[in-house]
Amino acid sequence: MLALRSLLFNIAFFTWTAIYCFAIVWTLLAPRKVMLAAIRAYMHSLVFLERTIIGLRYEVKGAEHLPVDGCYLVGAKHQSMWETMKLHILFHDPAIVLKHELLYIPIWGWYAWRADLIPVKRGRRGAAINSLVAGARRMRDMGREIVIFPQGTRVAVGEYRPYKVGIGVLYEDLGVPLVPMAVNSGVFWGRHSFIKRPGLITIEFLPPIPPGLPKDVVLFELEARLEAASNRLALAAGGPATLNPHAADPRGAAGRPPAENEE
Repeated sequence: MLALRSLLFNIAFFTWTAIYCFAIVWTLLAPRKVMLAAIRAYMHSLVFLERTIIGLRYEVKGAEHLPVDGCYLVGAKHQSMWETMKLHILFHDPAIVLKHELLYIPIWGWYAWRADLIPVKRGRRGAAINSLVAGARRMRDMGREIVIFPQGTRVAVGEYRPYKVGIGVLYEDLGVPLVPMAVNSGVFWGRHSFIKRPGLITIEFLPPIPPGLPKDVVLFELEARLEAASNRLALAAGGPATLNPHAADPRGAAGRPPAENEE
């Protein structure tokens, strides 16, 4: 039954996504807020499909920790594609940091470009950091929320990957609060898994880290808090624990020098 429900959902998901992308192509020529409203409606429709076909629901905790106005950073745990499809529901107008290559995806890339996100070209670390900071400064001046995945990619539940220095650079440069966003989505929606499991996904916003801390300190603080919270949520949902090799080091992952390809 689980495999059948997953099959039905995947068929419905990809079919509906293709139909919707073509149906709202006219919004690319409309005011940007019209296109964003269409994207938000699409994401709400996915919530309906998840609930009715898979039996997958979600809850949000700690929303009171989100600043009520102005720009702020969100350091989000990234376990699956699921949370990327909820960001325009969770936030008013999120400026999401993403790989530049994603803009070249047919049709989808047009919407990503029109949504005015922060594409970063991978490669030389210095050039990537410079483009990241330039894009984030523009979003700060617009008062938008900036969402970045500190590990730079999807990381399966139970797997550890170090946090990259990019979020620390943004925090230090922008001078805005940093809100950690923990999730346990990977327990139900695996990174490369065909199977989608029923249950309750939890998104939890933690108290913000105020601006003004040194970059290395905030990297350690973010990793310690975000990994602990996501690990707690995963275990509560029946997922595996994540073993952090830096947990015994009081410097954490932030105490080591970044690798050449980190951003």
